[in-house]
Amino acid sequence: MSDLDQRPGLTSFWHDLPREGRLLLSVVVFEFLGTGLVLPFHVVYLNDVRGFDLGTVGLLLGVPPLVGFLVVGPGGAVIDRIGARPVQILALTLLVLGDLVMVVATEPWVAAVALTLSGIAFGVSWPAWQSLVANVIPTELRQRYFGVNFALLNLGIGIGGIIGGFLADVDDPRTFQALYLVDALSFTPALVLLLWPLRHVAGRPVHDGEVAAEQVGYLALLRRPAVASLALLSFVSSFVGYSQLNAGMPAYATDVGEISTRGLGFAFAANTVVIVILQLAVLKRIEGRRRTRIIGVMGVVWAGAWLLLGLSGLVPGTLGATLLVAACASVFALGETMLQPTIPALVNDLAPDHLRGRYNALSSAAFQLAAVIAPPIAGLLIGHGLGTAYIGVLVVGSVLCGAYAVARVEPRITPEVNGVRPAARPAMVSPS
Repeated sequence: MSDLDQRPGLTSFWHDLPREGRLLLSVVVFEFLGTGLVLPFHVVYLNDVRGFDLGTVGLLLGVPPLVGFLVVGPGGAVIDRIGARPVQILALTLLVLGDLVMVVATEPWVAAVALTLSGIAFGVSWPAWQSLVANVIPTELRQRYFGVNFALLNLGIGIGGIIGGFLADVDDPRTFQALYLVDALSFTPALVLLLWPLRHVAGRPVHDGEVAAEQVGYLALLRRPAVASLALLSFVSSFVGYSQLNAGMPAYATDVGEISTRGLGFAFAANTVVIVILQLAVLKRIEGRRRTRIIGVMGVVWAGAWLLLGLSGLVPGTLGATLLVAACASVFALGETMLQPTIPALVNDLAPDHLRGRYNALSSAAFQLAAVIAPPIAGLLIGHGLGTAYIGVLVVGSVLCGAYAVARVEPRITPEVNGVRPAARPAMVSPS
């Protein structure tokens, strides 16, 4: 029997999951279906429906990532002080309130309040959620859990985007208000779970003999080589990865590749479909392998994706350009299925329980910082006719990201943190 055949599948994963993990996964699709309903339509709602000029809309949509970056550090410290569950409850509550305020956002300052609430929530929810998962999911199941969650998340967003596209009507503001109301409703199942069935998990962390969490600052954590290396890896993977997919890729595709907005929507749909289809198969392939080596492969895959994007600029305005951009998004999705299970598992297998909030906050802050820096750089290069240089930066950066994971991160972590399980000892046979 091959090693691949011996790797656990989805059925054994679900069977091995504790009850808490099953409950958390059960609400993911519905929660992110709500996200998919509104995610593509923020600009349309604020500009076309509410009548805010595009300059104001741009400033408003810059509020959530900025606020999120500012609160992620304090949020990590609070998680270590009071526990992940209370912080996640707060984040979900703020997301509900943000949507409810957005429903009545007839003035820019009201929209700013709504987006500030959402920004605070997103800033603390990522480290809180990852800490919560690490608290209830055993080490040997975390990588698969993060991967399955990512597939379900994308499934929810994809379904929500399709439904929202059919329901949204610029001439009827009530349709957009309904979408935001449903998005608010989508967070309530997770809230109910945390308030009742899971009320006993992820409370105040118990110190394990190290220095108290209150006495450990972020600078002290960054002096730990493994922590600093993982934080830099999160930054680089975000800079050459998601930050470009969300900002640089659309700009290049429309400005250089000259594809239509419909073609761009097709590319993002292809990205979602590939993730949903391939994530479980990829999880089986990477189980038991060194996570840093998987990220190394991901770097090569992403480099190929950006090359495909660059080729679209050679045939601008054609069907070929649209197909090349869709191929870029699809190949990029394959890399995502390698990244999303691995970096969260690396961070949480490295982190001690009483510092888990800070470890996840550092990784999240590095990711968000790249999301703030990358779009202006992409806009500068593409806007000044340096599209070839832009593609070159992404291709080289992706390869370097993978190489850094193998050459710098791998030597600084233990094989167990890197996803390699200790070999089972052979059973002793008693002499006859």
